[in-house]
Amino acid sequence: MPPHSVPYVVLLGILFGTTLVASRFAVGQFLPITYIGLRLVLASLGHLAIYAFFRRRRWPTGSVLWRRSAVIGIFATAIPMTAIVSSLQFQSSGLTAVLITTSPAITVLMAHFFLPDEPLTRRKGLGILLALSGALLLAIRGESGLPDVSQASPIGYGLVLVAMVSASGATIYTRLYMRDLDALDVASVRMWVAAAAVMPLSLLLVGFDLDNVTSQGYTALLYAALIGTFSGMMLAFYNIQRFGATASAMTSYVIPIVAGIAGVLLLGETITKFMAIGMALIIAGIALINQRSQPARGVEV
Repeated sequence: MPPHSVPYVVLLGILFGTTLVASRFAVGQFLPITYIGLRLVLASLGHLAIYAFFRRRRWPTGSVLWRRSAVIGIFATAIPMTAIVSSLQFQSSGLTAVLITTSPAITVLMAHFFLPDEPLTRRKGLGILLALSGALLLAIRGESGLPDVSQASPIGYGLVLVAMVSASGATIYTRLYMRDLDALDVASVRMWVAAAAVMPLSLLLVGFDLDNVTSQGYTALLYAALIGTFSGMMLAFYNIQRFGATASAMTSYVIPIVAGIAGVLLLGETITKFMAIGMALIIAGIALINQRSQPARGVEV
């Protein structure tokens, strides 16, 4: 990773990590699916603005682009984001960020079965064991990262697992069918499809009640949508283009640190010694997986 990429990697980690903290605050006022629907709609408007104001960007067309990007929109954006935000009802943003860091391990494990050019080596296998053992330690201990919760609900862990499996499957789908498509077009279409899927589902299932939302809640929503989702995705796109996939993957190591510290300072969350041990095991495992190999993508937060 080139040294001049470090500020961009750290900035992206800050954007994604603080978005998790903002989301945990927001779920105290919004229903999770309503919050995600509004967040995706606002971020989608940012993508529309790119095509409206930057004349060199032509409107994305083609049935292949839209069909395959729609799959990614559902399985890499709508499902993971909704599951992750829903998990924040049961556990801290710092703990959720630590669990999300195991996503590349799940991707590598799934790739062994679905991608013939990515077999599971001894080094990758050891990395997967280390990363998953860190997550298992947290689950066995029942860590929640919340000062008033002594034993975490397994629902939170299960929701993060759903998010990671869905996103990992989408990553494999991307490698199989979308390598030749324009990255920004794919990012835009997936955002529009995700918004079009989640917002109507929210209206159908839970309605649109914003009576309990304060100005701070709306601020958290705007921050997550415009800073975390839209600006974060644009910066991630820039980092991959300018510095390569390795630099982009390093963001995964920054996010749990930022989310953990910000959660403690802003929301009164806690970081226990077992959370620190679990995070160390996970990071060591992912570092081993990424060594001399193409890094797997993480989960959007």
